[in-house]
Amino acid sequence: MPETANNLAAIAEVYRRDGYVACEGLLSAEEVGALRRETAAIARGERGDVVGADAGAGQSDDELMAGIIAVHFPHKISPLMRQAMFQPKVVEVLNAIIGLDVKAMQTMLFVKAPGNPGQAWHQDEHFIPTRDRSLCGAWIALDDATIENGCLWMHPGSQARGVLYPMRPHGEERFDSADEVFGHPYEREGGVPVELKAGGVAFFNGYVLHRSLPNRAKSGFRRALVTHYMSATSLLPWTFGSSRARPDVRDIVMISGEDPYAWRGLEEMTAPYIRPHNPERAAEVYAELARRAKGN
Repeated sequence: MPETANNLAAIAEVYRRDGYVACEGLLSAEEVGALRRETAAIARGERGDVVGADAGAGQSDDELMAGIIAVHFPHKISPLMRQAMFQPKVVEVLNAIIGLDVKAMQTMLFVKAPGNPGQAWHQDEHFIPTRDRSLCGAWIALDDATIENGCLWMHPGSQARGVLYPMRPHGEERFDSADEVFGHPYEREGGVPVELKAGGVAFFNGYVLHRSLPNRAKSGFRRALVTHYMSATSLLPWTFGSSRARPDVRDIVMISGEDPYAWRGLEEMTAPYIRPHNPERAAEVYAELARRAKGN
């Protein structure tokens, strides 16, 4: 598997074959450190309105982070997170595997403290459908991601058929509350771990089966910034945050190339929010998001 972005043709070939590719060293230590520090500032509400943010009076950054699973859409309020969407080496790889015309619609900042759960097997196109199967997640490791602390796992080649498998609740404490895909021909406890050094990036197709396991390390977070990209030539029939289907959601960020649908204009459909580890607090956050969506 290629370790750097020096050979874009080889990277694109591995991505097409396996549905994912891991590239080490795309972000510098300085870039990674700045993104780590920004995580706490966002969670405290220091960058703007975030549903579920907590100033965390008297808490250290680590104490505050321990109660968070993820921050959704941080690019909406953080210039630094928005800038990371355009990281040049990441965009180089995206252009090799998606094409020159690329847009993004989502960022997620995962914070996995020791003892926190992973996410069961899933396919991202279940949640973010594209017309041309071009969805690609770029998973930036902000800490060394290892088997022990809950790195990603992939089923190589599971994207090839272009099948979205059904989903159901899993009922396991080692995973968060998101449903798990089933009925596929792959071993549930199989797959390949994708270990990365901080600053490395895993790119994965929207149809590839992937999951993560709990952080079983005695100390230390497993933080990651994930941005979802797709071809700008495809419509985005996304319904997140809205009760009605839309043929093409325009809450996007153009990353490179041209936008064939620029005549449609842009919209603000999503808002930043915290996904807390505490179930009661999470219910409050989702209730507030629903209230705001209804108000729109």
